[in-house]
Amino acid sequence: MAADHDPQFHPVACAARQVLNPRERLIYLTPPARRRAAAHFHCHRFAHTEEVMLMKIAQIAPLCESVPPKLYGGTERIVSYLTEELVRQGHDVTLFASGDSITAAKLIRCSKTALRLDPTVKDHWPYHIIMMEEVRRRADDFDVLHFHLDLVHAPLVGDFLDRTVTTLHGRLDLPDLKPFYRTFSELPLVSISRNQRKPMPPVNWVGNVYHGLPGDLLSFHKYPADGGYLAFLGRISPEKRPDRAIEIAALAGLPLKIAAKVDKADQAYWDEVIAPMIRAHPNVEYIGEISEREKCAFLGNARGLLFPIDWPEPFGLVMIEAMACGTPVIAFKCGSVPEVIDDGVTGFIVKSPDEAVAAVKRLGEIDRAAVRATFEQRFTVERMARDYLNIYRRLPGVRTGAARLRRLNGEDIELGAVA
Repeated sequence: MAADHDPQFHPVACAARQVLNPRERLIYLTPPARRRAAAHFHCHRFAHTEEVMLMKIAQIAPLCESVPPKLYGGTERIVSYLTEELVRQGHDVTLFASGDSITAAKLIRCSKTALRLDPTVKDHWPYHIIMMEEVRRRADDFDVLHFHLDLVHAPLVGDFLDRTVTTLHGRLDLPDLKPFYRTFSELPLVSISRNQRKPMPPVNWVGNVYHGLPGDLLSFHKYPADGGYLAFLGRISPEKRPDRAIEIAALAGLPLKIAAKVDKADQAYWDEVIAPMIRAHPNVEYIGEISEREKCAFLGNARGLLFPIDWPEPFGLVMIEAMACGTPVIAFKCGSVPEVIDDGVTGFIVKSPDEAVAAVKRLGEIDRAAVRATFEQRFTVERMARDYLNIYRRLPGVRTGAARLRRLNGEDIELGAVA
């Protein structure tokens, strides 16, 4: 038998055999491509299955918090949700993170514990640079390397740039960032809202992916407890404007519960502005930082979440956390807010404290079941993972079995999203 007719030697059959090997990676093929591979490999099941090959993916997280964080830490929380969902779908995922991280992926421990919670650590940079060396040394092990760091890796990924993605989780309006991104303009970047991109010079945007949460993480609350209170959740800082939240609650005549951390950089703001305001308003209760386990009751039992920001918020994870509980959000029109909140459906978008007070009085108009339904439609972890997988597969340097099949079969094979 000629080699090109022998299913043992035909290039599609060879690639298909690698596909079916559970140690290999996965991807979707179009039905015609599956049938062609099946005909050469004599495998009827292969012709009808959609899952054909998995990817090897590196997720590189900041070391300031564990993955997931024990308390506050939006970036690390998203890294955790994405990593666990990719593992659940069958991908071979390696997580570079702090040593106290918890994951179903393979964990590469790049510091003993989360750096923020380690009193012996005075400088975070050495640990991140050590992690970058570990990533560089292992880079050939992966199809895709997904960075959740803003800057430190950029000079080190030139040799494998075309199979990297960097999600920018922070604010991009700082003037010192413009010359950096002009210098590294080819770095493949993902934004977490369209608004986040506005201050940037021309760069290599490869996608925009809104955050997502596991559907069973925060349960739906049809009614707030005891008539509810207003909630503020996040960080005590001037740009988050907890002072506005206190003012709004006082004018609305409702109790306010504040669950937030105070960073060292914001200690003076707490001491001089917020702590005195809390003491002066008996309707305000400061709880401090809360854990993920406490978040569901805190948000779900609230009448509404106040999100009174005064800065270009890149996303605002707490908004969709509240939505998952069915709790409407009153948010100031800054940053990503108009992209996340459907005005009149999942909450109200306002421009002033007076408008916020008026919105508080209208919270009863919001159908909490519709808030939860919008979350399920727009902000689940499955949707987030699907968006990222589509970006991974479009990267020119992604080295998957599907790329081998395209080369060997001399044709383009359509790639689809993992459901």
